Amino acid sequence: MTGLPPVIPERCSLLVLGSLPGRVSLAASRYYGHPRNHFWALMEGVIGEPLVALDYPERLARLGARGVGLWDVIGSARRVSSLDGDIREATVNPLAPLVERLPHLRAVGCNGALSARGAMRALAGHDLPIVALPSSSPAYTLPLAAKAEAWQALRAFILPPG
Repeated sequence: MTGLPPVIPERCSLLVLGSLPGRVSLAASRYYGHPRNHFWALMEGVIGEPLVALDYPERLARLGARGVGLWDVIGSARRVSSLDGDIREATVNPLAPLVERLPHLRAVGCNGALSARGAMRALAGHDLPIVALPSSSPAYTLPLAAKAEAWQALRAFILPPG
């Protein structure tokens, strides 16, 4: 399976990386497209604006206005399910060249442990904070409130409203 292209706003101050979209997201061609994934609710808390009730293009526009870009550590892989533990034969996305082209980038947020490990390897030597976050996947059973508290660390890197 092949992942989705990056979604990078003009003034990207925060890049949020996942591992590789699951089957539902890939079929819909949408980041975090599974209705049970907590990503949009978590980011709603980070930016302090509605996201969950919006349609996908509006969600992306709202994130973009706050300087938030989306991509994944893995560009393609073989996987029998949507679980990160089932990823085999992974090809890593070219993260270093991307971040080098983002003059406003202040941090990279990593959605889950696999994303964090991959970002740390790919971006070693870059002077950017890499913020490891609990996975937004419902398969990661940390309570949503605990996830939301950890995700608040991203607030420091988003652009102000307006």
